Amino acid sequence: MGKYFGTDGFRGEANVDLTVMHAYKVGRFLGYYYGKEHKAKVVIGKDTRRSSYMFEYSLVAGLTASGADVYLLHVTSTPSVSYVVRTEGFDCGIMISASHNPYYDNGIKIINGNGYKLEAEVEELIEAYIDSEVDTIPFAVRENIGRTVDYAIGRNRYIGYLISLATRSFKDMKVGLDLANGSATSIAKGVFDALGAKTYVINSEPDGTNINRDCGSTHIEVLQKYVVENQLDVGFAYDGDADRCLAVDDMGNIIDGDIILYVCGVYLKERNDLANNTIVTTIMSNMGLYEALDKKGIKYEKTAVGDKYVFENMMTYGHSIGGEQSGHIIFSKHATTGDGILTSLKIMEVMLESKAKLSQLHKELIIFPQVLINVKVKNKQAVQDDPAVSEMVHLVEKELGKTGRILVRQSGTEPVIRVMVEAKTEEICKREAHRVIDVMKERGHVI
Repeated sequence: MGKYFGTDGFRGEANVDLTVMHAYKVGRFLGYYYGKEHKAKVVIGKDTRRSSYMFEYSLVAGLTASGADVYLLHVTSTPSVSYVVRTEGFDCGIMISASHNPYYDNGIKIINGNGYKLEAEVEELIEAYIDSEVDTIPFAVRENIGRTVDYAIGRNRYIGYLISLATRSFKDMKVGLDLANGSATSIAKGVFDALGAKTYVINSEPDGTNINRDCGSTHIEVLQKYVVENQLDVGFAYDGDADRCLAVDDMGNIIDGDIILYVCGVYLKERNDLANNTIVTTIMSNMGLYEALDKKGIKYEKTAVGDKYVFENMMTYGHSIGGEQSGHIIFSKHATTGDGILTSLKIMEVMLESKAKLSQLHKELIIFPQVLINVKVKNKQAVQDDPAVSEMVHLVEKELGKTGRILVRQSGTEPVIRVMVEAKTEEICKREAHRVIDVMKERGHVI
């Protein structure tokens, strides 16, 4: 990871870690970089955070000052920006969002002309420009100054694309949607309504400060209760920028990314559509998923955490489905990034084509108890380098043996160390996780 760019763009608290000047300089560089041989075309989307408008205007100022034309999708999802970039000939796309983070954070995600996350070497060039004391990029003048175009039609084309992917009508299906007061509010309900579902929506009134607050995929218990109380067939919860999806089945069970990979992977295999008979996972996926895939004769890959790494593996080896436990699921036939709404449509496809309830489709999958604790720390790297912490992690690993595992890693987007333990019981998971966290506290790392 670079100084500013992590695994999912440039992210931090608005006007503290990520300022309007940062955004302006990102725009200045991108307008120059992509406009060396022609007039650059850049498309921008944003989520519903109060600061997203501020960053949008700052980026536009920088881009147009460097001569780029800027097309505004307004409030939309990250995957819609990726779709528009790769299908409509843009040089790059920018999504203003901090995904699942609280409203006071924000981020700048840059997508290249192929719809992929920006190359690390270009991010390094942007960082060098941000920190440079002398501005070496010329300003555009006269007719070369860029212009801004309202491009809501691009978002509408993406909505049409999603609708076209459905294999059957959703008629008579009672579907709950938790829109997290975020990007999905501009897209999801319209898609499900168009496909004939009886759509029940919660958390769809963004006010700039309520995105992800006690709602969406980070607070799935809200949708669980709603699905059960209203006797819905299924529920889907998205995060702030709608690139991830978690589900709730008809019995009120949480369907996380691992279960989604299992349900959709088995379905694809049964129809001979599972490329290389392989599902791509990350090292955070549950041991129960691997046992279930072994029984189904399905192979799997394990990557570092981050849908960026999942997608790189899928592209390198030609796999058709991959994702993260958190709900970033990639269907490479249809998208180049995690797409929460697309994921919910694919789950609907499995249910309708299989003529089965979602609760029936994962009954053979037994998930191991797992505890994930996010620990806010002063310095992430200092924790990883501390021999006392490492010694305790190794001790826990040894004692768990083949009956469980522990994983301690840095968050790529927050000042957090994630401690994950899987074991035979939740009690064991919590006990072993806190043994490591206690050492972090004793060593003075925890805030």
